[in-house]
Parts: sequence; structure tokens; C-alpha cells
Amino acid sequence: MKYQQRQVVAVVLLVTAAVAHLAASGPADSRAGGAPPVPAVAQQNQMHKVVHQLQQRLHELPQDKDSWARLGASYVELARVTADPAYYAKAEGALKNAGDTALAAVGMGTLANARHDFHAARDWGLKAVAAQPASAEAHGVLADALTQLGDDAGAQDAVQKMLDLKPNTASFARASFHFELHGDVDGAREAMQRALKASTTPEEIAFCRYRLGELAFDHNQLDVAAEHYEQGLAARGDDMTLTQGMAKVAAARGDVPVALDSYRRLVARAPLPQYLQEYAELLEAGGRGDEAAKQYGVLTEQQRLMESQGASDDLAAALLAADRGDGMQALRRAEAEWSRRQSVFVADAMAWALHVNGRDAEALSYSDRAVSLGWQNATFAYHRGMILAALGRVAEAQEALVRALTLNANFSPLQALKAGRKLAELRGGR
Repeated sequence: MKYQQRQVVAVVLLVTAAVAHLAASGPADSRAGGAPPVPAVAQQNQMHKVVHQLQQRLHELPQDKDSWARLGASYVELARVTADPAYYAKAEGALKNAGDTALAAVGMGTLANARHDFHAARDWGLKAVAAQPASAEAHGVLADALTQLGDDAGAQDAVQKMLDLKPNTASFARASFHFELHGDVDGAREAMQRALKASTTPEEIAFCRYRLGELAFDHNQLDVAAEHYEQGLAARGDDMTLTQGMAKVAAARGDVPVALDSYRRLVARAPLPQYLQEYAELLEAGGRGDEAAKQYGVLTEQQRLMESQGASDDLAAALLAADRGDGMQALRRAEAEWSRRQSVFVADAMAWALHVNGRDAEALSYSDRAVSLGWQNATFAYHRGMILAALGRVAEAQEALVRALTLNANFSPLQALKAGRKLAELRGGR
């Protein structure tokens, strides 16, 4: 899996949890255990129903601040499940009407995290914690923001407080991500198993199965990953993330037509940048350049649309530009993100952008920062190997590239091929 998706993993869960907590609506049979799968379309319809009900209530009681907060959280969730960033502005408007409450601060922080405005998310998280220190959701907002800002100690403290207050699916999922960032894969897996045990809704079960599947996929355990994805789909059918997981497994197993068909249907339903990029890379890796170019074009337009709604993502844009050889754009975007936050995620993007621009000595210093926490990430290892190769440090380059492919031979449909070719070249197997 492309590592940048991990930025939004906890955010997605917090949004889902917030909607479940704030909206407090839905059919009685939506609980886990004997419940039928919930198609993505049905989920969207349910969210629209919640929004309509809240709008009707607010028409009658416009001063109901809690309902405004619920409406704002529902709009954030709609933005996620529909890939329509226009809902962000609606969410912001509703949350502003919710007034100066802890509930509104949690909602604003969740919205800011979803928009990748992590400084604002941190500020809203701090405000929510100050107003309601016993709110696990408030500490969750803060944990997500601090993780992305590179405040590792602060993030760990926020996650621990969340666990102390409410050891549930959302808190265990954050603990899992923290363990993973520090190279403790067993700890990450155990925490997600505890998150799964604590889950009570089809949405939570699907989320936990997806994360467990990702942990397996990212460490070359395709059968285990597929089992988790399939079990997640049994809880909530047609889930986008789980569908994407199965598409990746199909591609990794060599069943490219099935993978391409899955991605085609996925991007038609939810044109998220990550899905578009993976689809385009799979097409490009298969020699279907014209079709890939069309998807890259759609991806560019989707990025512009999201940026127009305040959801800019210079990190993802920098990595995409670097992968496609646009050094100037890659470095401009990476430097813009680095000026805002110095996390390991952005350090890797800086390293990759500098490499594409031929500035490999500088790139290596950023790569050193990227691997400083110990994350066992195939993309990081691949970038590091290519930088070391450009510097003529052949033995170290081979070690890094072998590590990348050993961790996850399918970390990217396109870049994994390039990693293999470079490794063969360094070994003299041209």
C-alpha cells in the first residue's frame, strides 16, 4: 500500500466514530452479529437520511448547538464516503453554528485533520481537551494532528490518554498505528486485534479488518491480507477500502484483469486520489500508457477540486510528481509541506523530491530523518535505495532495495518494478 494513505487512517476512524456518536441514528439491525452487509450506496443513503433529519430539526430548533455539531460531523463523513470535498464547506458552516462547545471543537478538529490542516487540528484538539479533559474523542483529534506534525512524544501521550479514558476501537487503532510507526509490527497487529475485539458495529469491524489486512499486505502476507479483507466485506459489503484491498491482492497474485476491473468500478464510485493513482500505476505497469494518462489526468483534476475546497495535500502531490519525474513540481510541493510540518512522512517526500532533482547528498539527510522512528515501510526503503545507488554506495543501496522488496514486493505496481530493475542492475544482471 502507498504509505501516504496511513495519514488518514486514524482520521477516517475518528470521523466514523464521531458520526456514530453524534448522529446517534440508524436502523436497529446495524449492530454487529447477524447483521447483513451494508453496501456503500446504502451507507451514503443512510448518511443523507441523517443529514435530512438534522436539517428538519434545525429548521424547527435553530439554536440546537448539538444538532449543528451532529450535522457538521455528518457532512465530514459524507465527504469521505462520496469523495466530494464540497461537503467540507458545509461541515465548516454547520460546526461554526454549533458555537463554542467541546463538541464543536472536536468536530472542527476532525474536519481540519480531514483537510490536512494539521496545525488547525492541533489547536482545535487542544481547545477540546481543555474544555472536556475526559473526552477520548478530543484526545483522538489531538493524537492524529500531532502524529502528522511530527510531535511523536505528544502523539504518544495523547494516544495513551485516549486509551486510559476509553479503551475502544478508535483508541486501540491509534495505538496500533503508533506501534507500526516505530517498527513494532507485532505490537501493531496485537493492538488492532484488540480494536477488532472491541468493535461493535459493521463499520468498526470493516475498518479493523482493513487495517489488519493492510498490516499483512505490507509485509508480504497476501493470503492473510485477503482473508481479513474478505471478512471485512462480510461485515460491510462493498466497502471502498476493502474493495481496494482485494484489488491490490488480485494484482499481486497476477490476476491483473480482475484488479483493473475492481479499480475501474472503484474510481467511478469514489474518485479518491489514492485509488486513481493506484489504478493509473497498474495500467502503466501493464503497458497501457494512454489509459494510464487519462487516469492521471482525472487525478490532477480531483486534486485541484479538493484544493479548491480547502483540502490541499502537498505531500501526496509531491510524491506523485516525483514518481512521474516532474522534479520542479515535486520539490516545490515537498518544500511547501516541510515548511508546515517536519514529520517522517514529509522527510521521505523531501528525500524523494531532492533525488529526482539530482541532489542526492541532501536527499540522504532527509532519508535519515524519514527512517529515524524505525518504520518498516517498503516505500521508504525503496526511496533510500535509489538515493544510495545514485551516490554510488552500491552495497548499501542493494541492502535497502532488498529490504523494500522483502517487506512488500507489491508496495506499488510501478515502483516495485523499478526497484527490481535497479537491484538487478546493481548486481550486474543487466
